[in-house]
Amino acid sequence: MANFTMNNSLISIVTLLIIISSSVIATSDSPFIVAHKKATLNRLKSGAEKVSVSIDLYNQGSASVFVPAYDVSLTDDGWSSDIFKIVSGNTSASWERLDVGAVLSHSFELESNVKTVFYSTPAVITFRAPSKTALQEAYSTSILPLEILSEKPKESPLNLAKRLLANYGSLVSVISIVVLFVYLVATPSKSGAAKGSKKKR
Repeated sequence: MANFTMNNSLISIVTLLIIISSSVIATSDSPFIVAHKKATLNRLKSGAEKVSVSIDLYNQGSASVFVPAYDVSLTDDGWSSDIFKIVSGNTSASWERLDVGAVLSHSFELESNVKTVFYSTPAVITFRAPSKTALQEAYSTSILPLEILSEKPKESPLNLAKRLLANYGSLVSVISIVVLFVYLVATPSKSGAAKGSKKKR
């Protein structure tokens, strides 16, 4: 009787796992868009701050099913026109398709003369999936707040030394050990030189 109950529960668990895995496989029949947004600041000689923005789109859908995303559109309109002006590129872009495992990149540059801390919104990506009638939507990653025209504190020599030691300390140690080893091997020892001079006498 106990054996029958155990077999019954085992069959229930296996059936449940089959149902869950089939639903996961069914949902993986559509594209899965991942978007990474990054921005870098660069102070210009004119006193303005240049913001370089790049957004990379990845289709992480199932490679076994191979379902591309169609009519891919990217919009990054979270940049206030009161603070920024577009120097090069455009804040929106569109592509015909994005295949599974493929990458699309878009970049543009902005310039600002306003001293502020700016919080950018994620970019919006819309696309069509063959298995779904409604337009699909995805969002890019967020970026850290941008400190436009902020005063950068001057780095003290001690902090600079600490940073250099943290970055290159292990490399300096290895080179020092190798140089010391070569010096010890290449330089004859004093005791060996003294023995050689005694033999000559």
